[in-house]
Amino acid sequence: MRTEFDHVFVETHASLALLALNDPSVVNAMSGAMIEGFLQGLDFVEGCGARALVVTGEGRGFCAGAHLAEGLAEGATDIPSSIGARLDRGYHPLLRRLRDFPVPIVTAVNGAAVGIGISIALMGDLVAAGRSAYFQHSFARIGLVPDGGSTWLLPRLIGMSRARELSMLGDKLPAEQALAWGLINRVFDDGKLREEAVALASRLADGPSVALAAMRRLFWQSQHNDYERQLELEREFQMQAGATQDFVEGVNAFLQKRKPVFKGQ
Repeated sequence: MRTEFDHVFVETHASLALLALNDPSVVNAMSGAMIEGFLQGLDFVEGCGARALVVTGEGRGFCAGAHLAEGLAEGATDIPSSIGARLDRGYHPLLRRLRDFPVPIVTAVNGAAVGIGISIALMGDLVAAGRSAYFQHSFARIGLVPDGGSTWLLPRLIGMSRARELSMLGDKLPAEQALAWGLINRVFDDGKLREEAVALASRLADGPSVALAAMRRLFWQSQHNDYERQLELEREFQMQAGATQDFVEGVNAFLQKRKPVFKGQ
């Protein structure tokens, strides 16, 4: 089933959902309307009970960055304040929503992921890319600094030296090199990308949902917790996971030497 939102659509497939950015005429450049549609689409996915989510782009690119023409068309007299408001009211709520989303996310990067497109792509727990895809931090080319949380994410994923290179030079980073750098998880042939991303998400959707949701929170929080605090969190979330039917099923399946059938409970 396909459900339409502003410049976004959601397709549901059994226990998983696919959300596609859908403004291919501008290579899915992120407008205010698209942000609204994205947030509405995420609410829909959570409400429909999907147990995993694929995020991708419709057409020839994943996301070409911010919709700059829209920002200029607003005719704002105070450009700095306009930029700050767009971040505060648009991108930041979207990125926090993705960070806190209750089910695993697979991002399928087709074609260009530029600027904020990189930040959205990296919100995936697993990031897959088509062979012709590329990542580009083009902020310096227009006299801006990286945003969308990328100066926090990139050094943690690829190291400070490579993060600086990617941001300051603004060169394209091809998918194969992004894989070698550890920025992404998988590279697939372009024609197989969406199918393979759905297959990865299906594996997650068939997994122990409570434990996977807790893993998302643990990994995000580990970035700014000390070791002792992380041990406490692991204990807390392990007790929650240990109270689920999926834990009982997992142990029984292990003892019976069969594949577990998790129900997300």
